[in-house]
Amino acid sequence: MDNSEIKKKGIAILGSTGSIGTQALDVIEAYPDYFELEVLTAHANADLLIKQAIKYQPNTVVIGSEVHYQKVKDQLWNHDIHVYCGEDALAQVVEADTIDVVLTALVGYAGLRPTLSAIRAKKDIALANKETLVVAGELVTNEAIKNGVNIYPVDSEHSAIFQCIVGEFHNKIEKIYLTASGGPFRGKSREDLIDVQPAAALKHPNWDMGAKITIDSATLMNKGLEVIEAKWLFGLSPSQIDVIVHPQSIIHSIVQFEDGSMKAQMGLPDMKLPIQFALTYPDRFKTNFPRFNFMDYPSLTFEQPDRNTFGNLDLAFEAMEKGGTAACALNAANEVSVEAFLKNKIGFLQIAEINATIMRDCEFIPTPIYNDFVNTDKLARKLATDLI
Repeated sequence: MDNSEIKKKGIAILGSTGSIGTQALDVIEAYPDYFELEVLTAHANADLLIKQAIKYQPNTVVIGSEVHYQKVKDQLWNHDIHVYCGEDALAQVVEADTIDVVLTALVGYAGLRPTLSAIRAKKDIALANKETLVVAGELVTNEAIKNGVNIYPVDSEHSAIFQCIVGEFHNKIEKIYLTASGGPFRGKSREDLIDVQPAAALKHPNWDMGAKITIDSATLMNKGLEVIEAKWLFGLSPSQIDVIVHPQSIIHSIVQFEDGSMKAQMGLPDMKLPIQFALTYPDRFKTNFPRFNFMDYPSLTFEQPDRNTFGNLDLAFEAMEKGGTAACALNAANEVSVEAFLKNKIGFLQIAEINATIMRDCEFIPTPIYNDFVNTDKLARKLATDLI
């Protein structure tokens, strides 16, 4: 079949101006015969959204912040691009008939509502927004099953797990190991981190990511959120999930099957590969990405995470065990506390302390519906803000 006979996949990128979104555009640009860019969205980065829209000519753009709406509309009025703004528009545009896959690359809780809208409109999801499953994993996965929708993981660790189980879906997983680099403060004690500044926490040793996820990596909250995400993506119990620190970030995660055999997915730390795999699955498209050389990494090492210094990891396991709205409250508290740390309002170690307090004090609902998640998120944010 030649390229003229290939039906292009219609892609919507929610969060196109962030780290994942910009790299996804590079992937899509590399395969113009396979992808049709339908929607681009951003929260407040109007200037970059405008540049992207002019370059890639999507059908629709959405700017989340109403403050920037007129600017975006004025700049794009002669490009035959529909321009909308606000949360309602974000949840509605993903339902368009021309869209086949929605890449959810929004930061934090904001990804939940449009992802649910896309699933209910029977769009496959390329999920880079782990908070969607952290906050409401049972609701989201049930909706995906009900609507016959696939959720393809974009996080490097979950993509690694997914790649390891392709062709093994009928074989039982005994355990998975999510690898963590350890972040910029691996090996540091609590005493070392008392006066640490945001600039230091933003210097990740291996990955180039946005500010929120980089701080989460430094506190190990990112790994905690990934643990909860893995439970829902792969239908696992908490006892089947473990975390190991792997400073080189070459082995992205490991699956152990019930016969004791283990599979690991390896490669250089580059998010374009998991993004591309999620968009092209079940195919692998040829790339010019840099290749891994064993001689550049003659030693791959592993160690246990320091759960005493980095308390967020245990909080995530606790929330996963508890279920209900516990992880929703934890995630909301963490978004508030990380923002406060980035603004120098609290210290690095206080992030986990505030998260623990809010998860304990926020009202717990064991069998929530969607509105319970909305209300828990609001309440936990208020409690965290008041505490700060």
